[in-house]
Amino acid sequence: MDHTAPAHQTLPQEYIDWYASLPSRRKVGMACLILCEAALFTIFVVAFLYYLPQMTGAYPKGLEFPFTASMALFISSFTVYKAEAGFIRKDMQEFRMWWVITIILGLYFLGYTAHEWYELIFVQHVTIGTDLFGSAFYALVGLHASHVIVGLFLLTLVLVLSLFDLVEHDQHERIEMISWYWHFVDGIWVVVLSVVYIIPHL
Repeated sequence: MDHTAPAHQTLPQEYIDWYASLPSRRKVGMACLILCEAALFTIFVVAFLYYLPQMTGAYPKGLEFPFTASMALFISSFTVYKAEAGFIRKDMQEFRMWWVITIILGLYFLGYTAHEWYELIFVQHVTIGTDLFGSAFYALVGLHASHVIVGLFLLTLVLVLSLFDLVEHDQHERIEMISWYWHFVDGIWVVVLSVVYIIPHL
């Protein structure tokens, strides 16, 4: 006996309403990714704080507080928000302008990190194998820098696609998910900045 429902039979309205009320799979996936990444950063931060009493004397004197780089990264959260707002209004010129500014700010932050590492490695000769500070510093700051690189790759990819008119207005959720990721990278920097550059000098 065939128990298959007739072709003309539709799903109950209650089920359709329930399914429509669920969050999108894309948002759930990004939320899970952010939670997993946050857990990973937590492990590195806890390890840094645990070994901090043993490496306070090993802190390089030339390690400066990255004020301008931090400001650039924090401002980029605002610019990516403005870009997303322009995309919602279907103003692609405004979207691209703020999107490009976000990329420039991210590149400035990454360039500052590269310069800082150059000074530490080639001038002060502090490498990942020098001492406990070197191992902990490059692991934690490097982990964050790798996430900035991923974010910049995604931002640049979207920019290139938009220049070829391959980013449609109905793809807002994809833009929003990249914004979520960038906000996460900025938020994590608050923690890394506090742990590496502020707490040791209190």
